[in-house]
Amino acid sequence: MSATLTTVNAILKEIYEGNINDQLNNERVTIKRIERTSEGTGTDAVGGKYVTFPVRTSRNAGISYRAENVQLAPAGRQGLKAAQESLKYGYGRVRLTGQLIALAETNRQAFTSSMDLEMDGLKDDLLRDENRIAYGHIDAAVASGIKAKVTAASAGTTITVDSTNHLDEGMVIDVSNAGTPVAGGTAITITGILTATTFTVSSAPTAAIGNYVSRTGDYNQEPHGLNKIVDSTGILHGLDPATTPKWASFEDSTTTSLTELAMIKNMDEVKRNGGSIPTAIFMSLGVRRAYWNLMTSLRRFNEPKTFAGGLTGLSFMYGEADLPVVADVDTPDKHAFFICEKEIKIWRDKEWYWEDRSGSVLQWVTDYDAFEALMKKYWQLGTHKRNAHGKMTNITEV
Repeated sequence: MSATLTTVNAILKEIYEGNINDQLNNERVTIKRIERTSEGTGTDAVGGKYVTFPVRTSRNAGISYRAENVQLAPAGRQGLKAAQESLKYGYGRVRLTGQLIALAETNRQAFTSSMDLEMDGLKDDLLRDENRIAYGHIDAAVASGIKAKVTAASAGTTITVDSTNHLDEGMVIDVSNAGTPVAGGTAITITGILTATTFTVSSAPTAAIGNYVSRTGDYNQEPHGLNKIVDSTGILHGLDPATTPKWASFEDSTTTSLTELAMIKNMDEVKRNGGSIPTAIFMSLGVRRAYWNLMTSLRRFNEPKTFAGGLTGLSFMYGEADLPVVADVDTPDKHAFFICEKEIKIWRDKEWYWEDRSGSVLQWVTDYDAFEALMKKYWQLGTHKRNAHGKMTNITEV
């Protein structure tokens, strides 16, 4: 009888490659750009209850021209208002058993140190999540922390939403109505992402059209994103465009076919509103394809180029300004944001850091052979000049 692989199976080895191959998208295009080119990351102005800053909203009305011996206009003054914002508090936790720390540490025991994998992975996940927060949901005016919006009523374990882009298998979520979880909608686990608009959960909530999906407990607890900051309506930093008209971004919700003229008009309106010129344009992938297609049809040079700050993308000429046009997977579908980056502000006490007040990052979990670590950051995203930005929200994607 001939020897075969089956007969010698007991002595065969399994050969493993030495690296863990990451299948996750870890890009953070927009938040990295904001950190590099914004007005700054404020650390000295945070603390206490609020960050407060003055905003000039109107001019001195005491200007006049008169004929000889005619009474002058009454004295005027500058119009000032106080904008106010509080920080949001972000956390990431990791728990490791003593056995895992001791027995999955060296190359002989595991592909990589389990402790390093979990702790470095948590930091990567928090940084990646920041880029999603930098935009927020298109309904960000309602609340922060929204990851998806229910688009079909359901009483089963399959939920239909506007997009599953920001949902992941294993994520623990709430399905809520105006911040109040619906029946069966508290702390349920996503068991699978089926399509771009459907996912399954561990138990069946009573979901209705218009309900929101968020990480459990996160509804309205995250920092602002560009969807709220760059808006023509809605209160931001305590100021309302309804009573402070200058505190409004330009918003184009009617243009569907992307043209150079429409983009120039958006730039013009931003410049007219506050005198600022956007320095970068962030687009969804489909809108970027529409822009590339437009440039090709006009026989324009459309090779990507590298701009100051390391950002790479197509370009858009506005006067003498050469703006980067950059696609970000977190930009909402059909959207293009025209951002004056120097007017974007990040307030924070410091970057993400491990809590080690007791002298050690790893803390023993009482009564268990296990250790836990906490990473945190107190921060907020905003602007000192809301009318320095604009957006297009209904562009047909290619």
